[in-house]
Amino acid sequence: MSTQVAIIGGGPSGLLLSQLLNRAGIETVVLERATRAHVLGRIRAGILEWGTVELLREAGVGARMDARGISHDGCYLTDEDLMVHIDFRALTGRSVMVYGQTEVTADLYSAQDALGTTILHEVSEVEIHDLDSTRSHVTFTHDGQRKRLSCLYVAGCDGFHGVSRKTIPEDRRRAFERVYPFGWLGILSETPPVHDELIYSNSPRGFALASMRSEMLVRYYVQVPLSDRVEDWSDDRFWDEFSARLPSDAAARLVTGPSIEKSIAPLRSFVSEPLRWGNLFLVGDSAHIVPPTGAKGLNLAASDVYYLHDALIRAIRGQGTTGIDGYSERALARIWKAMRFSWQMTTMLHRFDGEDAFAAQMRKATLDHLAQSETARRELAENYIGLPY
Repeated sequence: MSTQVAIIGGGPSGLLLSQLLNRAGIETVVLERATRAHVLGRIRAGILEWGTVELLREAGVGARMDARGISHDGCYLTDEDLMVHIDFRALTGRSVMVYGQTEVTADLYSAQDALGTTILHEVSEVEIHDLDSTRSHVTFTHDGQRKRLSCLYVAGCDGFHGVSRKTIPEDRRRAFERVYPFGWLGILSETPPVHDELIYSNSPRGFALASMRSEMLVRYYVQVPLSDRVEDWSDDRFWDEFSARLPSDAAARLVTGPSIEKSIAPLRSFVSEPLRWGNLFLVGDSAHIVPPTGAKGLNLAASDVYYLHDALIRAIRGQGTTGIDGYSERALARIWKAMRFSWQMTTMLHRFDGEDAFAAQMRKATLDHLAQSETARRELAENYIGLPY
């Protein structure tokens, strides 16, 4: 097999990159280790930055998003009954879009099928070769056979546990990591949202987030110890704890119901540098992980795709290699800004084991400052809706 760009990973970042390249006349082959049903069943992010929304429209996959997504002009940060409104529209002139990652992935699959892109599922034993040559190649097992895919470039969109990052020699890459001592227990429930905007709640009992996917599908979270298991949390226990962490006015509006999905996600901040090694380029979770507090995971992957797709198009068209040569530095500059914001939000809103009374007072002081300072609210809003590419 032969193509221009081999894309390892068939999640939203790999599919979006493939879609943008295909629309520019660049051939791709996508290799995905899981089944399509598994990829489409993964419950992930639901907040799209304005830049991600515009990029999806540019890729020709924005119609269903525009019809079904919910534009959000703000959110609330709370400390017990203090509710601080961050008005994105008034402070920045822009909004975010509530539209689940599962829906984005479904739209991208449909668009890729319409273009006839080769997407191979249940691929295993992937190895990347000859990254310092004119042409590279990827070997893998599919349908019980060992296969070879020749290509000009390889895009590693295969997540934190994928092969792409590990292909870069260990002595040539540098990792930066912070593992947080708690996780998020999240549920999906077919109930109306407790509020028409997201609520990030700081309380003496720990963090909670009231989010949504649609007008009758909510995604709610509570901070839990890493030692907790999903089996430890009945629906009744979740609703009682979630309600206790919300401001009283919001808790009074809470509608409960059976969960249709329940999972615990650990929180970490992680960056691996560089993002380029010869003909290999890292994209999304293969290079960086953010805690979900700032809603940056999918959006950071989209910004990587934005930088990389334009750089690859120019290189393949013979318009120079400036873009691919500068991809790592350019993408990392935005990644680290998002890392700072996600770390700041996580620190501001969560209780940490063993913390002293000073830490709790600092959280209160930060929220009080946000309540009083339009400048502070604008800085938060600018980061939340997404920094410019």
